[in-house]
Amino acid sequence: MYPKVSIHIVAWNSMDFIPELLKSIFAQTYTDFNVLIVDNASDDGVETFVRAHYPQAMILRNARNLGFAPAHNQAVRYATEHWGKDVLDDRYILVTNPDVILSPTFLENLMKGVAEEPQAGSYQGKLLLAFRENMQDEALAETVCSERIDSTGLRMNRNRTFVDRGAGELDTRQYDQSRDIFGPTGALALYRASALQAVKLGDECFDADFFAYKEDVDLAWRLRRAGFSSRYVPEAVAHHHRGMFGNEKMGWRERMRNRKGKSSTRNWYSTRNHVLLLAKNEPFWSGLLALPSIAWFELRRFVYVCLFEPGSLSAYWAAVGLFPRMLKKRFHRTQRLNDSVTQPLV
Repeated sequence: MYPKVSIHIVAWNSMDFIPELLKSIFAQTYTDFNVLIVDNASDDGVETFVRAHYPQAMILRNARNLGFAPAHNQAVRYATEHWGKDVLDDRYILVTNPDVILSPTFLENLMKGVAEEPQAGSYQGKLLLAFRENMQDEALAETVCSERIDSTGLRMNRNRTFVDRGAGELDTRQYDQSRDIFGPTGALALYRASALQAVKLGDECFDADFFAYKEDVDLAWRLRRAGFSSRYVPEAVAHHHRGMFGNEKMGWRERMRNRKGKSSTRNWYSTRNHVLLLAKNEPFWSGLLALPSIAWFELRRFVYVCLFEPGSLSAYWAAVGLFPRMLKKRFHRTQRLNDSVTQPLV
């Protein structure tokens, strides 16, 4: 029988991190899971390593880099087809980045949280930051699992920016209460399989048009609008390597420095996908009420891009070109929600 939890990893030249992740996965105290790796045409030996050291993990290899969202859709489709439709309410998909390290009791505690909140559509544990030290010296190189917070769930601001709750703060148990959140970060998120089926459009759970970045926010928003809550489970602890991070409450100067430290490709997709996110998901009346905050933030973002990041200007035109597709998806989602008044979301 296909296990209760299907752990999905999308790899793209991920050999710097994936050995630590797989070691932590197969050291879990909860063992009713399988591992599915979708390799986006890596050329760094990921497939060879996995087949040699973790033959129990399944690998789907793509001929080219399809991006985060399409690759995860492949994995979700594989898992749901093996489960069958009748059991999806009690089956779960754990999406994890290759640069994550799970504590040994992560899955055990996360599934306890599922048992306590069985109606939620998604779940997230406490994600702390991990750092690499002495990488120039192979003998002294080590991974440091810190007590500084990476994410305790997504939070939506009034201006429709999305931040990781608690990011950059030292963990002093201030986020040790289980509670509802807007949604889980895509770095490490558990989804109920039936919830994903309820909001997917065609074969897409994650929006393939996003390619990468903010597809987790899009999915969280769609799940909320479909009536699914999301739950934070603080006992489930993991660590995440993040090249650049900042405090959730940092000012605009710190945000500028943080953005400048990120790759131009990431910033381009982030700019484009933020526009797509609003066009696809923002309800009319709430958007109208929040319009002053949204407009003021978007004006400042546009000026910043013009002055300091002109390479991302084309992202706006790319977003405009995708507007018809986003509006079509918005319409179909709305129609599906209207239909659910008389038909349960399963």
